[in-house]
Amino acid sequence: MKKHSFYITTTIPYVNADPHIGFALELVQSDAIARYQRLTGKDVFFSTGTDEYGQKIWEASQKEGKDVQDYVDYYAQKFLDLKDILNLSYNNFIRTTSKEHILAVQEFWRLCDARGDIYKKIYKGLYCVGCENFISERDLVGGKCVLHPTTELEIVEEENYFFKLKNYKKQLLEYLSNEKSILPDWRRKEAIDFVQNAMEDFSVSRSKKRLSWGVPIPGDDTQVMYVWFGAFVNYISTFGWPGKTETFKEFWLQGEKVQTAGKDMVKFQSVMWQGMLMSAGLPTTDTIVYHGFITGEGGIKMSKSLGNVINPKEVVKEYGTDALRYFLLREISSFEDSPFTMERFKEAYNANLANGLGNLVSRIMKMATTNLEKSVAINEMKYDQVFIKNMESYSIQKSSELIWSWIGELDAVIQEKEPFKLVKVNPEEAKKIISNLVDRLANIAFHLEVLLPETAGKILELIHNHKTPEKPLFLRKD
Repeated sequence: MKKHSFYITTTIPYVNADPHIGFALELVQSDAIARYQRLTGKDVFFSTGTDEYGQKIWEASQKEGKDVQDYVDYYAQKFLDLKDILNLSYNNFIRTTSKEHILAVQEFWRLCDARGDIYKKIYKGLYCVGCENFISERDLVGGKCVLHPTTELEIVEEENYFFKLKNYKKQLLEYLSNEKSILPDWRRKEAIDFVQNAMEDFSVSRSKKRLSWGVPIPGDDTQVMYVWFGAFVNYISTFGWPGKTETFKEFWLQGEKVQTAGKDMVKFQSVMWQGMLMSAGLPTTDTIVYHGFITGEGGIKMSKSLGNVINPKEVVKEYGTDALRYFLLREISSFEDSPFTMERFKEAYNANLANGLGNLVSRIMKMATTNLEKSVAINEMKYDQVFIKNMESYSIQKSSELIWSWIGELDAVIQEKEPFKLVKVNPEEAKKIISNLVDRLANIAFHLEVLLPETAGKILELIHNHKTPEKPLFLRKD
């Protein structure tokens, strides 16, 4: 019987700075979803990558005095390094400067153009380099871009190509009427409001005189593609489209298609990209899951432009990969804004990993190796129904909370029944309790494989080999 196919992709970040904790959140959330879907027996394709074109990249490379290709190569490697740093299980890493992607973007352009959805006009407006987009007056706060308040807006007037997004208003509203199209639901309502009240045709090119760093437009050497138009296509070029069709057919044409993105991406991912797919005659994304922002001190959004970001590499260096994965998946909301400070991180690490899970594993395995003659035979395990419900609705934080409630239950059993004392007066009963504790610990590890794969593997290995940890799974940090 053929496996059900499941595709998940992150957005692709600009390579104009080191990776920060906000994108690490998106990567780790997507990885947890991919791991869960694989473990339920689905054929999974998980994609991520880097967005390497645009004015923002060009200006950053010039500021550092570097050749722009050398510049993007340097930063792309930092994002590639996250695979090991965060223990990611993606299948492909797509770069928008790759030859394969450029060919895909140009083919996508031809499809939209053939549909009559691309036209040229002179446009004048406020341009935000941070967003790589024109911004309307109604979207400004205090005359500034909400997402890039430190970036000066430019008044730009030039002749560009535009995409007839308004042609797809009816189809987009029909697409967004499906409650599955966007999670959480209030983001879907935000998208519907945008389509009904604010949606305009959007610029899909820039003058080569003003910006040469971009994908050339077929048949017009005076323009390059607008960075967003080209970047969106990564979601299908990652399969080798339009050349290699089998993978594309399995995952995009026939499989379930899920994207993850930050809450500021709603109009881009759920409106502009879906309109482009409609124009090209391709299936739309089934579900886009939007996470909130990670905030720093004082509740201010962490962002590269504000310079208040935390580097995931530094956190992992000090605490380990699974410590960061834990915090991002349990302490950070799956959908809302959440704070991240190193003080809060350390507190959660000590309480829930060092003293919580790590201490529990040591106590149970010490009792098991001391009082049981051999390892506990673990039967085939299945996912808890509540866990399944949470993972299927992308409520990863709830899944994490469920697992930690089980950890609390095992702690309570040890406190209440004290099998380490009971063994002296009623060894048979004590051994039953200890065996049950080991069995339930194995079930916790089985569910943890999705969230903390390295730690889950260590716990299952200890149970199988009937050993206690040689050192704590998570060393307490003072």
